[in-house]
Amino acid sequence: MSALARWCFRHRLAVIGFWAVLLVALAGATATLGTRFSDAFTLPGTESAKAQALLQASAPQQAGDSDQIVVHVRDGSIRDKNVEAKVAPMLDKIAGLPAVVSVASMYAPDGAGQISRDGKTAYATVTFDAPADRIPVDNITRVVDTAHAARDAGLQVELGGEAISDAAEGSTQSTELVGVVAAGIILFAAFGSLLGMLLPLLVAIAALGAGLITVGLTSHLMTMGSIGPTVAALIGLGVGIDYALFIVTRHRAGMREGLPPEEAAVRALNTSGRAVVFAGLTVVAALLGLLVLGIGPLTGMGVSGAIAVLFTVAASVTLLPSLLGLFGLKLLTPRQRRALTARADEVDSTPRGRARRPRKWAERVERRKAVFVLGSVLVIAILALPALSLRLGSSDAGNDPSGTTTRAAYDLLANGFGPGSNGPLVLVVQQSVPGDAPALDTFISAVRAAPGIVSVAVERGAATSGLSVIDVVPAGAPQDESTATLVAHLREDVIPTAEQGSGLTIHIGGATAASIDLAGVVSDKLPLLLALIIGLGCLLLMVAFRSILVPLTAAVMNLLAAAASFGVVVAVFQWGWGSELLGLGKAGPIQAEMPLVMLAILFGLSMDYQVFLVSRMHEEWQHSRDNHRAIRVGQAETGRLINAAALVMVCVFIAFVFGGQRVIAEYGVGLAVAVAIDAFVLRTALVPALMHLLGPANWWLPGWLDRILPRLSIENLPAPVPASIDPVIPVDPGVSLATKASSRTKRIVPRERKSVGVAYVWWFVLGLFGGHCFYLGRTLRGVVYLCTLGICGLGWLADAFTLPRQVRDLNAQVASPRREPATEPLAVATPDPSATAR
Repeated sequence: MSALARWCFRHRLAVIGFWAVLLVALAGATATLGTRFSDAFTLPGTESAKAQALLQASAPQQAGDSDQIVVHVRDGSIRDKNVEAKVAPMLDKIAGLPAVVSVASMYAPDGAGQISRDGKTAYATVTFDAPADRIPVDNITRVVDTAHAARDAGLQVELGGEAISDAAEGSTQSTELVGVVAAGIILFAAFGSLLGMLLPLLVAIAALGAGLITVGLTSHLMTMGSIGPTVAALIGLGVGIDYALFIVTRHRAGMREGLPPEEAAVRALNTSGRAVVFAGLTVVAALLGLLVLGIGPLTGMGVSGAIAVLFTVAASVTLLPSLLGLFGLKLLTPRQRRALTARADEVDSTPRGRARRPRKWAERVERRKAVFVLGSVLVIAILALPALSLRLGSSDAGNDPSGTTTRAAYDLLANGFGPGSNGPLVLVVQQSVPGDAPALDTFISAVRAAPGIVSVAVERGAATSGLSVIDVVPAGAPQDESTATLVAHLREDVIPTAEQGSGLTIHIGGATAASIDLAGVVSDKLPLLLALIIGLGCLLLMVAFRSILVPLTAAVMNLLAAAASFGVVVAVFQWGWGSELLGLGKAGPIQAEMPLVMLAILFGLSMDYQVFLVSRMHEEWQHSRDNHRAIRVGQAETGRLINAAALVMVCVFIAFVFGGQRVIAEYGVGLAVAVAIDAFVLRTALVPALMHLLGPANWWLPGWLDRILPRLSIENLPAPVPASIDPVIPVDPGVSLATKASSRTKRIVPRERKSVGVAYVWWFVLGLFGGHCFYLGRTLRGVVYLCTLGICGLGWLADAFTLPRQVRDLNAQVASPRREPATEPLAVATPDPSATAR
């Protein structure tokens, strides 16, 4: 890292130019190729996916999106001639618009069922020629504008459906700028310097720009939803500012100590830069863990977030040191520069003012550790209580803000036809032979007799296709638990009975059934993701800090932060505590995929703070072997930085809440609460208090495990001097101390023999993430594997055959230990003045 930092510092204009060219090239590619985002997703193996596949294969015209035009009269009836004279021509005009296949009018001979009993509300069904995500927005806008043109004082016209909702979401406002401005205010307060404020923002924005453009290009290579860029911006902007903040803070501290700007930048990158790379790659690994679950909608979000974080890490270790070289001492305040000019150290060994408060707080936590543990757990428990009632589902038009046409259409349909009319179930029946008609009639009768069903409409297919579509309107709304219970009853009891002994193949599809299936898949995959991210996190922290309890403590802390954040999300969005005030619609279930994505993101973000806090504690522990002092010093020296970084991230996340998209708002609230709890409760009180209670056991690691774990340096921590090496340099009166110290700039570093069996274990368990490379001491190759998933698996497979040779070649070098630069300062024996006098 030192060589990279020094090269970027000295060739700063070339590095800045490279990033400028990269941004222009990526933007040019996007302008030429465009993007190909798609919100279509399937859940292979689920009933709703099978139903959709049957429709697309046998009746593709029915597989297109169907939306509703809802009309309501305040006085009179929909059947009145003056009302029909306004509505019918409007529907005919829409039927001729591009992308519209047909319009099923309420005035058609078979349209009586589309008029409510009181005659004041009716709906027409517009069928498009493609799924909602493939319909051009302009075509949808024409339909909306044509329908709204028929409005007058006595006639209300509203539209609802997936395509209409997608077009409405496309017009929501972007609020990222609000988060950037709020983050800038916090940075200015922390640094007291305009350049100190601008530098993290510039790096984060440059990295985010490159990341978002790359996400758009990646949409050509894989299915990626339109929410992908927003998730990437949500994560990338927050971590980008935080990572730059950590490095700039260390750089400024070095210059205030009297280091030249270049040496300060090198030290900052060699310490905080290492931690940034470790934390960033951990976030990437957690996000890519979503790919293991095999859930289509999550794959694009995981890849989008990983791309944004990778660009953030790259900018932090290349673009940032070049900007540090460009601005030099200007990053300090005028007062600090005057102090350096006068060769006066502005910060003496006795902290004053604000600098004294973190130390006092750390001492207070040490004295009352049990109280802080109990108090923190109580706060988290209260916040997490609502999570016990977590109910997964999908938001629909009923959760849209008041005043939107989709919400108005939803409410009109619910009032006129019942809540279930907004989410009918689509039963797709495939007949193997024409003789199955009696069995189909029996099945339809059984569906009509099932409890919780309001109406059943049957559309029999042609004899050649043998496909029939049954629209079932449940009594409950799409998000009600009664609707999920009805679907389960039909699938487990009614459908198996109808299929038994007949040639019928029946599947339940539609948006409501797909939402229920997604919630079920997420519930099934949640334990797997928890095991994956907790196991990976424990392993990485165990390697970094050579401890058993530190990783386990971090895992528990991550779960506590997640539980508290889920509790707040449930209270706001599922219970409705403030969702209407925030303009996010009425209460409803939590988005089904949200827990999985939130856990992956929170795992990475929590690791950031854990690494920066515990790495400083670990460094002090290695020097003093005093557990209480190590925790106290680590907390005092990193507390303010972690709190400032958390405030920045909270501001960024909260800004996304006001963008008008309910799904993104759920992520924004959940992540903001989790980061706030993590920084201001867990890292400030619970973690240090618990580590005080655990004592020296925090740093215990069995000897056999220490031997097989690879060694990974965080913040370039000095390793303990082996007992066999005398750390004291005898002083030769004829040789200066500086000369004597320089003569010991290199020392013999013994290396242990590696085991082929252990190497294969690392290759098998974490080979795609470079585990075996780190075990063999090939850090650079390990990082490459971590970033590319073992070079997409090909390098990982090749290593299966070359591992024995790699281990043999490595062990052959053990017999002749190499000389390496010393990794820790060596104690110098000072001459005894009295001996000299004698």
